This record gives sequence, C-alpha cells and structure tokens, in this order.
Amino acid sequence: MNVREAAAALLGTTSERSPLSEDWPGLDVDTAYAIQDEALRLRRERGETLIGLKLGLTSRAKQQRMGIDAPLLAWLTDAMVLPAGVPVPSLIHPRAEPELVFVLGRRLAGPGVTAASALAAVDRVYGGIEVIDSRYADYRFTLPDAVADNGSSAFFSVGPVGLPPSSLDLSLEAALLEVDGQIVDTATGAAVQGHPAEALALAANALGARGLALEPGWLVLTGGMTDAVPLNPGTRVAAHFSHLGSITLAT
Repeated sequence: MNVREAAAALLGTTSERSPLSEDWPGLDVDTAYAIQDEALRLRRERGETLIGLKLGLTSRAKQQRMGIDAPLLAWLTDAMVLPAGVPVPSLIHPRAEPELVFVLGRRLAGPGVTAASALAAVDRVYGGIEVIDSRYADYRFTLPDAVADNGSSAFFSVGPVGLPPSSLDLSLEAALLEVDGQIVDTATGAAVQGHPAEALALAANALGARGLALEPGWLVLTGGMTDAVPLNPGTRVAAHFSHLGSITLAT
C-alpha cells in the first residue's frame, strides 16, 4: 500500500474497517499527514473547497488516553459544514463535542507564533459542535491512523453568535453539553491546551514546519472541550455557551 492507495481506500470507506496501521506496519505520523493531504487533493478534485483546519486531541485527558503529548491537525472543507436545522446525515458511529471556533482576520504563519500573536490574528470567535466519525471499528486506532483519517472528522456546525476575542475571557468561556434535554458534561476553554489560543498557535507552527500557513477567512476548530457523546438515531444534542449562544443538532 502507498500514500495514494491509502487515501483512496479511506475516502471509499462507508462502514467500519480495521485500522490502516494493521495493513501498513510502520505507518508513522509524517506519512499519515501525507495520506491526509492526498485525500484532501482528491476531495478538491471532486469539487470541495478548503475552508480551514481543525485540531483534535487537544485536551490533556484525551492525549493521556491516546498516549501522546500533542494534538493532531486535519482539514476542513465546505462539504463538512452542517447548516442550522439540517439533520446529521447517516454516518458510521458519529459522536458530537462542543468546540470554540476561530475565524481568522489575517494570515498566520509559523514558526514562532505565540498564543498572543495567534489571538491577534483572530477576527471572531464562535461556539460550535463538531461531529466526529472514525472509519475504524470501535474507534480503535493509533495516532497515525487518526491523522490519516483526517482526525475522525465528519461535519461541524457553527453557532449564531460571533464576538471579537478581546470581548471574551476564552479560558473561562464555558460550554454545557446537553443530550436529549439532560446536561451531561461541562467545560471551559481552559480544557483546550490551557487556552484555545495556545491550540491556534500550535496549529500555525505545525503548519509552518510543513511550509503551510493559516489563511485569512479560514475557520479553525480548536478541539473538543468535553468528551464526545454518541449521536444515536433520534438523539438531540445541544451546546450552550456562556456568551456565544446555543447550537442544537439532531439525527
């Protein structure tokens, strides 16, 4: 198996499969990003537009669970946007998690980006919900597997309220996660690398090491604030933010 074959195989998967690393012994993170980039190329060939980036595994708890010490990056395209009121399409085993979403006002390129310089490049902050959906059976995978699978990404929805970052204390911005009318989890922006601007800086520096940058107008999903909850048939999930409004998704 090579990079092109792996990317095509993942894009063509519509049901659970074994982790890619079982078919490709020795798969490493750099190769996994090459697979992710090739999958993006194929998606753009079929008409999708690149609109931003997401971070995954940004919380310390999730990193410890995976045995890693840094988040992963993955691409966002316009085909992943879930407008308000649109049901979540049928997926393999979807889960939902609340996130803080940045919209960039100017280009942000590493190396040397700090949390302060990253936040200065942000035009607006929104609340959001990301729907994740690993192609791997039982969400069982290594870090390279997750990277190759574009960070288990599926869809995302952005809330109705966008505010300048200067008007918020993002480390204290809270999200309540509701499932079928019951609050099941809560967290603040501090759950995301200590501050979501740290996640943004990390993304800019990691892209810079690959000769890439975050572009004006891009959206950046900074990572799940809480654990993701299953989106079973008939489930309704809502995220309620302190200052950024509420978002509801239903299957």
